[in-house]
Amino acid sequence: MGRISKENYYLDIAETVLRRATCLRRVYGAIIVKNDEIISTGYNGAPRGRQNCVDMGFCTREAMKIPSGERYELCRSVHAEANAIISAARRDTVGSTLYLVGRNAQTGELLHEATSCAMCRRLVINAGIEKVIIRNTETEFSVVDVADWVNLEDDVPALQ
Repeated sequence: MGRISKENYYLDIAETVLRRATCLRRVYGAIIVKNDEIISTGYNGAPRGRQNCVDMGFCTREAMKIPSGERYELCRSVHAEANAIISAARRDTVGSTLYLVGRNAQTGELLHEATSCAMCRRLVINAGIEKVIIRNTETEFSVVDVADWVNLEDDVPALQ
């Protein structure tokens, strides 16, 4: 048995974290790592004290026939990245790496094109996170330089 890369080691941990997620559409797990130390973890689910979609037995956005990737403000869940960030001190997130894994909640299939939404990108930027590593396959991943997100202005439509 060969030794796995450090990236896949942390992605495997993020994959374990996603098993706590409570969304009926997509489940995500995120961990923040700095200096080879796990700072915090997060998965998507309703805010503390509120009912989760799995407990209610339905997804509000699905019931309203809202396509995936749209109208996040109607979602009951706090995203995995956001939960990981709010569970950490900013002094620990500056210069860190966030590892992210997503799966389809019904099929368990790995989301090959997973990425952070525009709202979570803003949180990642403000937290001072340096890189986001996203699992594409069981062994392959993408590395995002967060500076590229800072320079990306297309996440908010321009006013006309």
